[in-house]
Amino acid sequence: MISFPRTALANELVVALQGKAGFSDAHNGLFLAAPRRTGKTTFLRGDLRPALEAAGIVVVYVDLWADAARDPGQLIAEAIGKALQPHLGVVARTAKNAGLEKVNLAGWLHVDTRKIGQVDGLTLVDALKALNETAGKPVALIIDEAQHALTSQAGETAMSALKSARDQMNRPGEVQLMLVMSGSDRDKLLRLVNSNGAPFYGSQIQRMPLLDPQFIDFIAGRIEEQRPDLRPVDRDTLYRAFEGFGHRPQFFMEALGQALSPLSSFEGRFELAMLEAALQRQRDDEAQMESDYLGLKPLEQAVLWRMLELGPRFRPYDAEALGFYHEQIGAKVTPQKAQNALEALRARMPALVWKSARGEYAVEDAAMHRWFEERKAADDWPPQSRQEPLDLNET
Repeated sequence: MISFPRTALANELVVALQGKAGFSDAHNGLFLAAPRRTGKTTFLRGDLRPALEAAGIVVVYVDLWADAARDPGQLIAEAIGKALQPHLGVVARTAKNAGLEKVNLAGWLHVDTRKIGQVDGLTLVDALKALNETAGKPVALIIDEAQHALTSQAGETAMSALKSARDQMNRPGEVQLMLVMSGSDRDKLLRLVNSNGAPFYGSQIQRMPLLDPQFIDFIAGRIEEQRPDLRPVDRDTLYRAFEGFGHRPQFFMEALGQALSPLSSFEGRFELAMLEAALQRQRDDEAQMESDYLGLKPLEQAVLWRMLELGPRFRPYDAEALGFYHEQIGAKVTPQKAQNALEALRARMPALVWKSARGEYAVEDAAMHRWFEERKAADDWPPQSRQEPLDLNET
């Protein structure tokens, strides 16, 4: 598997997270938004984490989508606990060998040496402080798909606790806790920062840079090394194909493997095959979204249309929304019927709608917003079924 290092970007973020960048607020929390499958998680795990560790920082990483069935708050707590346990074990064993049943860390954390490595009854704030104290290093907590924390009360509580830990552990010129929160949907991630009740109110969402022509130059160089017969690779055409894939390296690399395969049926340069594959991927993605939309009941379509139209301003049950639903389906819609439609959209596999613990709704896949805007701009909304009605009189 080809790995493209983004070392320079990772090192810049490490400096910012430590509060050493002149005009950056990253030391108060770094919030990164990037579309799905554009390399965000690969960067966090393969570039940012090693760069932080090389700077002498203890890193805790948790992906809230790794186990969607479990509560996000519990996943965060467990990740911190697992990182803390080895350090507590060393301290506890040292105390036990000295004949002590209990040891007091930094004058506030009491560890029972009879429960070596266990963390019982600690709050998230206490656990992060303990990790910082026992490791003797600053701590960086990376939460991938952080917006998922808002889907449960425990997740929201965990976010508030992390904000409290940040405020207690960091001082001007001394950063002991660094928080990195990523999300594949900027609108959802904004709910962590954009209201007085949000746990990180006032912080800014940063768009994570997409892979650029440097990535294509890296890939082209590898192709030219392994396939001298393809020199020189047309980098401009290859980058246009990458753009067509939505800057998503997984889909791009899969198509590249097929285009370079000796079994490929495409005649001509592989770069042109990549362009065609990108166009086909776009058609497939759009066809899937259209199929999903047309497969909904009329009220479900109307609710989803309203969500796509308004984005974060969507209010499912106000008078304007109910009037909109009425206009689309030609029948009166009560708040209960609208709620039933929303729940049906959430219950689909995969889900079309996301809901926060506070009852806020959003489209699950942000790509649907781009599809909607493009269809509207082309005066091709709403989608219409292309299936011809059956002629029951035909013999």
